[in-house]
Amino acid sequence: MSQWKQIQQLEMRLLEQVDYLYDDNFPMDIRQGLAGWIESQDWDSAVNDESMASIMFTNLQTQLEKVRLQEQNFLQRHNMKIIQQQLQRKYTTNPTGMARVISTCLREERRILATTCTQEQGALEQSLQNSVAFERQKNMDNRVGIIRNSVQSMDQAVKNIEDMQDDFDFCYKTLQSRESADRTSEMIKQGITRLQEMLNRLDFKRKEILSKMDVVIKEIDDLMTSQLRPELQDWKRRQQIAAIGGPMLTGLEQLQSWFTLTAQSLFQIKRQLDKLGELVVKVTYESDPIPLQKPQMEERVKYLIYHLIKNSFVVEKQPCMPTHPQKPLIIKTGVQFTTKVRLLVKLPEVDYQLKVKTTFDKDLPPGRVSRQFFILTNNTKVMDIEDYSNGCLSVEFRHLQLKEKKYTNGTKGNEGLLSVTEELHSLSFEACFTVQGLTIDLETCSLPLVVISNVSQLPGGWASVMWYNLLTDEPRNLGFFGNPPRASWSQLSEVLSWQFSTFAGRGLNKDQLDMLGEKLLGQHASCGDYQVSWSKFAKENIPGKPFSFWMWLDSILELIKKHLLAVWNENYIMGFVSKEMERALLKDREPGTFLLRFSESHLGGITFTWVEHSDSGDVKFNSVEPYTKNRLSALPFADIIRDYKVISNGGVPENPLKFLYPDIPKDEAFGRLYNSQPSKVHPYIPSTLIPISELRSEASTTPRSCPSPEPPMTPGEFDMLSEHLCFDIDTMSSPYSE
Repeated sequence: MSQWKQIQQLEMRLLEQVDYLYDDNFPMDIRQGLAGWIESQDWDSAVNDESMASIMFTNLQTQLEKVRLQEQNFLQRHNMKIIQQQLQRKYTTNPTGMARVISTCLREERRILATTCTQEQGALEQSLQNSVAFERQKNMDNRVGIIRNSVQSMDQAVKNIEDMQDDFDFCYKTLQSRESADRTSEMIKQGITRLQEMLNRLDFKRKEILSKMDVVIKEIDDLMTSQLRPELQDWKRRQQIAAIGGPMLTGLEQLQSWFTLTAQSLFQIKRQLDKLGELVVKVTYESDPIPLQKPQMEERVKYLIYHLIKNSFVVEKQPCMPTHPQKPLIIKTGVQFTTKVRLLVKLPEVDYQLKVKTTFDKDLPPGRVSRQFFILTNNTKVMDIEDYSNGCLSVEFRHLQLKEKKYTNGTKGNEGLLSVTEELHSLSFEACFTVQGLTIDLETCSLPLVVISNVSQLPGGWASVMWYNLLTDEPRNLGFFGNPPRASWSQLSEVLSWQFSTFAGRGLNKDQLDMLGEKLLGQHASCGDYQVSWSKFAKENIPGKPFSFWMWLDSILELIKKHLLAVWNENYIMGFVSKEMERALLKDREPGTFLLRFSESHLGGITFTWVEHSDSGDVKFNSVEPYTKNRLSALPFADIIRDYKVISNGGVPENPLKFLYPDIPKDEAFGRLYNSQPSKVHPYIPSTLIPISELRSEASTTPRSCPSPEPPMTPGEFDMLSEHLCFDIDTMSSPYSE
C-alpha cells in the first residue's frame, strides 16, 4: 500500500497534522494527483544535488501536465494550471528548495504514520499536543478579537469627541464675537449656559474615552503577559523538540496573527492618544483629564509596543547544513549552512527597511571554548516580504560559512575541558526597527550550536544537540555540558524512538525500547524514572565493547537509512531483542523460522537467526555473522535472505530460511523487495551473487572468517554451481553466536 493511501486511512487527529504539512509551497493537490510518482523519487538526494533537483522539477511539471490534461472537471483543470504557474515562479531558479519541501513532507508523513505503530504516545509528545489545545487557541482568538473591536469603537468615540469640540469651539467663538453691549442680555446668558453644558458633555466624553483606553491597555498588557508570551515560549519549546525529531512544528502563522493584531491595536491607541493631544491644543480647561492622563498612557503604550516587537523577532529556521537537513544545529567548518529569522509583527510601514546582521559567538565570555570562529561570507541581509506567508517580513541566510580563527601562539586556550562536540556556540541576529517615530533595537539568537571539523564528529554532535534540547528550554546556556543534567529513561526512550521515526520512517515499539533500556541500564531498565547520565549515554563504552551506547545506536540508524529502509518499514526487522528472548521466541516454531535483529557486538550490523530441530528433538539456533554496510553495499538484504545457502558436512547448499517469525513464508514477506532485474550486458551469461555459509559440526573449533571466494564443497559440486553463480562466503557458527 502506498504511503499516501496509508495516510488517508488515519484518524482525524492525525489527518489534521498532515494538513499542516501542505500549503502554497507544496499544495496537497499535487501530493494527491502524483502520489505514486512522488514516492518513487529520491528527494533526499536531490536536496544536495542541484542538477538532479532541476531534472526532477522538470519531470514533476511534466507529470503534473499529464494529470491536468486527463482531468475532466474544468474547475480542477483550471486550479491545476494555476498551481503549475505558482511552482514555476517559486522553484525554477531554486529546484533544491522544492526537493527540500517535498522531502520534508514525505518524512513527516512517515513520522505521523509511525505514531500509529507504537502502543501509546510518550509523555513528552502528549504534553506538547496538550499545550496547543484547540480550546486555548480559541480563547486567544476571541480575546484578541474583542480587543480589536474595542479599539475600533474607540476610533469612532474619538471622532465624536472631535465633532463635539468643533461644535463647542464654533459656539464659543460666536458668543465671543458679539458686541460687549449685548453680553448682559438674556441671550448671552443662555449662550454661556449652553457652552457650559457642552463643556460638561465634552469633559464627560474625554474622561469616558480615557477610561476605556485605560481598560483596553490593561487588557493588552495582561494578554501579552499571561497568554501571548507563554504561547511564544511554548512555540520555541516545540521548535526545540521538533529539531530533535519530535512532532512537526506548527503554529507560527497563528502566533504572527496574534502579534500583528495586538501591535495594530497598540499603534491605533497611540494614534488616538496623539489625536487627543491635538484636541487639547484647540480646547482645554481646568481639570482637563487629557493632559493629566495622556503622558502616562503614552508611556505604557510605548512600553508595550517595545516589548511586543522585541519578542516578535524570532529564529524561524534554526541553522542547518543542507547536506544534513534532519540534523540541525550542527555546523561543519567550510560547509555552507542556512538559517532564517522572521518578524511576527506585520506592518506596512516597515517594508524593506530592516537590515539584519549575524554575529557568531557574540559576547562569549573569554575562556568558555577552546576554539573560536568567524563568519566567512556576507553576514548582513535585508528583510523582505514573503508572499506565501501572509506578507510577513523575513530573511533567509542561505550561504553562511564558518572558519576557525588562527592562533599565532600555537595554542587554542582551554583545551581539554570539554570535547569538541560538547562545546556550544550561538549565532546572533541584530536589526534596528523604526516605525511611527519609535526606534527599537532587535536581537535574537539561535539555539546552541555544535561546530565540527570532520563528519566523523557528526554522531557525537547530534547526541549533544539531542541532550541539550531534551533537557532545557534555556535559549543560550552555552555552559550546559560543564555539568549536564541527567535524563529519565522515559524521556530519553521517547526521543530515541523519534530518531527512528525521522531517519528510518518507523519508530520503536515498547518491546524494542525495553531491550534498549536493558542494554543501557541493566537491572534498572524497568524503572521509567531511572536517571541516565550524559556520560553513560554518549561517552562511556558499553561494558566489554569499544564503543558507547549512542555510537552503537547511531550506527544502526545509518545502516537502516542506507541499506535496510524498505525491510524496516515493512516491520520485518525485530531489531532490538536479546539473545535469551530470541531463543524463547524461536524454540517452539517450525524449523527454518528466522528473525532479524541488530548485532550487539558490531557497529552497524544486522544478523538473522533460525531454529532447527534434530531427529532426537534437540533445538538448535544458528546465527549468521552480522552483515555491515560494506557487505550490504554489494548485495541488497532481501536478496541475501532469498539466496542464502548453507553447506553442511559437504552436502548440497540449501537455504535454511523458511518462515519469517512468527510464521510468514519467506517469499511472501520479502517477495516484492527482491531485486529480480536480469543483467542486460550481452553476450555474457547472467550471474548471481549467492551468500553461502559453512555450517560446522558441533565438534569443530571456533569459526573464523573465510576470505576465499571459493566455497567449501567438492570439486564436482563447485564446477556444477560455478557455471551459473558467483559466491560471497559468510562463515556460520552453531549452535549460537552473535
